[in-house]
Amino acid sequence: PIVIGGIEASLRRFAHYDYWSDRVRNSILVDSGADLLIYGMGEKPIVNVANALNDGFDPKYISFIDGTCYLADSLDEVYGDYVLLPSMEEVSTDKRKYAEAFKIQYDEQDPYRGKMLVQQHGVKYLVQNRPEKPLNREELDAVYDLPFTKEYHPSYEAMGGIPALEEVKFSIVGSRGCFGNCSFCAITFHQGRAVQSRSKESIVKEAKEMTEMKDFKGYIHDVGGPTANFRKPACKHQLTIGACKTKQCLSPSVCKNMEVDHKEFIDVLRSVRSLPKIKKVFVRSGIRYDYVMADKDDTFFKELVEHHVSGQLKVAPEHVSEKVLKHMGKPAGRTYEDFRQKFFRITEKLGKKQYIIPYLMSSHPGSTLKEAIELAEYLRDIKYQPEQVQDFYPTPGTLSTTIFYTGLDPRTMKEVDVPKSKHEKAMQRALLQYSAPRNYDLVHSALVEAGREDLIGYGPRCLIKPREARG
Repeated sequence: PIVIGGIEASLRRFAHYDYWSDRVRNSILVDSGADLLIYGMGEKPIVNVANALNDGFDPKYISFIDGTCYLADSLDEVYGDYVLLPSMEEVSTDKRKYAEAFKIQYDEQDPYRGKMLVQQHGVKYLVQNRPEKPLNREELDAVYDLPFTKEYHPSYEAMGGIPALEEVKFSIVGSRGCFGNCSFCAITFHQGRAVQSRSKESIVKEAKEMTEMKDFKGYIHDVGGPTANFRKPACKHQLTIGACKTKQCLSPSVCKNMEVDHKEFIDVLRSVRSLPKIKKVFVRSGIRYDYVMADKDDTFFKELVEHHVSGQLKVAPEHVSEKVLKHMGKPAGRTYEDFRQKFFRITEKLGKKQYIIPYLMSSHPGSTLKEAIELAEYLRDIKYQPEQVQDFYPTPGTLSTTIFYTGLDPRTMKEVDVPKSKHEKAMQRALLQYSAPRNYDLVHSALVEAGREDLIGYGPRCLIKPREARG
């Protein structure tokens, strides 16, 4: 029997748009010829599948385990309440059908209220059982109590090892799941919206073990997860009746039912940083600044700035245009700017020199040259030029990818502007680093095309100088 899983299998479990081949592909379960697919984090399903095989079940009869997908010969073999998605043939030839199929997948990705989903692939039917229930704290602690080596496989030794391991080797995963719901992120489709976290005792135990490792230098690089400052579900409903089907927790604003509380995370960080042999504990996996700003208690913000920033705090506003942020599922308005100013006020009061590194994204669905220039003007005004920017690339399992491929927002079925040509994407990316000499021609072309020649000149609001002034 062949069972596939992991992030790629999980995100490609339905018919999906593949950017690299620029076409809709079958479920990876169909193309791989495997017997079963485990999606999500998979700890319980993999044990349940192994037990079923040990009990003598033929793989084709293992169709009853949550968190798995299987292939059926007919709908008569599908037992339970299910929703029939548009077929592979439909979604590969009709973009509206593709959007409809994704909307159903998006809505039903919940272990408490989600239904079984079925999608026809030729003569077979792909069946997705309901998502596995989230692990409770004791179960998650047990997973991280397993004897992980924190080393790369010995086969890499001859090649000099894996340098990237150094950053994560002394990092601690404290949680999983995310209710942030950024449209371009696949975490929701893989780990779900219900946040689960390890106990303080489990995290401290791992930190102590790190201090005994021969190459430990006193620094814990991160204590976090998909979103470091999420330690529990957004509200009590998420672990009883599931996450809301038609509302998001943080977008377009913080839900009134959200329980904003950093007390437990503060306790975890204090406990880890007080351990012998530890010089510093950083939080590098990213925080939701809108969640921080929604907390009426400033204790976390102050301790974060004082103890857990490695000179630069990385946050992800991604954009400033309300139109683009709406499609990204990110907070609009002054939330980021208020966070930014508060960060610098606290930093100055502590007598530190620390900075914010904002993650920014170009060419996301909804962004035209107009919105890209709006972002460039914001960077001009705050006197910041990013060293790195991320150009949007579609990955399976995300809302943004569906919008990119179909030109439709599946939540509303309304058309969305989508930058697709290499030249337009290059112009949008260049605008975020408009002062770099290598980007001059692209920025000039973008400003002319957008009718913003007012930004070409010598004034303080101009992005670039005229061509004749370049020497």
